Amino acid sequence: MDQLAKLEDLPQEYRDNLEKLNLVPLWPSLRDVLPPEIPQPKTKPVFWSYEALRPLLLQAGELTPIEKAERRVLVLANPGHGLENMRASSVMYLGMQLLLPGEWAPSHRHTPNAVRMIVEGNDAYTTVDGQKCPMERGDLILTPTGMWHEHTHEGTDPVVWLDVLDLPLVYFMEASYVQPGEHQNIKGSSDETDYGPGIVPTPVFERRNSHYPMLRYAWKDARKALESMAKNQPEAKSIQITYVNPENGDDCQKIIGYSALMLRPNETLTLPLRSSAMVFHIIEGHAQVQTTNNNFDMKQSDISCVPCFAPVTFVNKNADQPTFIFIADESPVQKKLGLYSERPNNQ
Repeated sequence: MDQLAKLEDLPQEYRDNLEKLNLVPLWPSLRDVLPPEIPQPKTKPVFWSYEALRPLLLQAGELTPIEKAERRVLVLANPGHGLENMRASSVMYLGMQLLLPGEWAPSHRHTPNAVRMIVEGNDAYTTVDGQKCPMERGDLILTPTGMWHEHTHEGTDPVVWLDVLDLPLVYFMEASYVQPGEHQNIKGSSDETDYGPGIVPTPVFERRNSHYPMLRYAWKDARKALESMAKNQPEAKSIQITYVNPENGDDCQKIIGYSALMLRPNETLTLPLRSSAMVFHIIEGHAQVQTTNNNFDMKQSDISCVPCFAPVTFVNKNADQPTFIFIADESPVQKKLGLYSERPNNQ
């Protein structure tokens, strides 16, 4: 493409007159906002070691009581966006949250959608609009926009989970806020669900009005599904499940998508180039994530992030065991806006 004129090419008097009227010439910045062929993301490939992060999170528990924190979180910030902006990507926020034995993180609700991927610990639960959601490693728990939620720990060891929110997008839209609430009465449990594999309730006399019929996706169920797929579909190029709304098959939330991938022993898997940034978290196992100028050696509980259109190859480092990877990506919102695309990866 031809080189466009620069701002300095314009007379200073003309530029001053534009500024007085809050006007900006487009052409000097056109290639910044419309780069050729692919976006130029600020999101950088980045890796967070849980082994390195965990002691600092536990130290935060010693330094700051839950009453002074409300939510005791270390934010996983992408340096490409500036650490102070607390973004993993342009759409996704990541935080590692700690709840100590006997603690209660008070009830509130907010406009950003959130999920909790449980990393370690037992005997804690999240209450979402009165529904008790037990926390076990690998479980995915939803706290959608506008739903009251609080966290309670009745066990003896620390509980840690990975928060994924669409906070950067909601904040950019000037729609981000929180409301404090009262302690919730438990009305039911996620274990008492009306849903099962291939089973959903059928309304006869009235239409169901629940946008989020499932709030907890147990890891034991997801793991079983992945293992069954691997056994029954040995020829499949990849073994992956998506967390969906069981009533309509849509993504379980509207902006960020969530899935779990199983790498078979010794498997190497190359993804297509995708227009959305992606976050990877090792639920079980050991894998190398190969991406632009980086090879992330990821063990259980580690997290990494890659930008849009980044090449990604997974290598299972276990010769005799599968590795399970939780994936968060921006494809749902991109698909709704007609922006999502994939390209072949010629790596």
